[in-house]
Amino acid sequence: MQHRFDVRVYYEDTDMGGVVFYANYLKFMERGRTEWLRAMGVNQFELAQSAQRMFMVAKLDIKYLLPAKLDDLLQIESEVTRLGRASLHFRQTIRRNGELLTQGNIQVCCVETVNMRVAAIPESIHTKFAAINRD
Repeated sequence: MQHRFDVRVYYEDTDMGGVVFYANYLKFMERGRTEWLRAMGVNQFELAQSAQRMFMVAKLDIKYLLPAKLDDLLQIESEVTRLGRASLHFRQTIRRNGELLTQGNIQVCCVETVNMRVAAIPESIHTKFAAINRD
C-alpha cells in the first residue's frame, strides 16, 4: 500500500535562503509514516499505552536530489517494502508537483516502551500490515 500525505513548507522549515533545511526532510518523512500508520488504524499513543510498544527509526538512507523551498506543497509518499517480525522497511519519496526531490529507505523497529529493546509487533497490528503486504 502506498500512502500519500501533503505538507506545506513553512518559513520555520527553511534556512535563510528559503530552502528547506536538510534535517526537516526527515520530519516530513516521519509525518508521512505516522499518517500511514493512522490510515492503517494504528494509533501510536494507544499502542504505547495498551501494549507498551512504539516504533523507532533504526536505520535510514536518504538522497537529496533537488531542494524544496518556502511555500512549496510537497507530497510525501510512503510504501512498505518489507515486513519483519519486529520491523518495517519503508521507501519514501518527497515530490513537488510530481518532481522527485528526495528519496529514502527507512527501517523502523518496534520497541518496548519500558526498556527500548526490540520487540515483536503486536499480532493484531502485524496481521494488518501483512494483509496489505500481500496485495
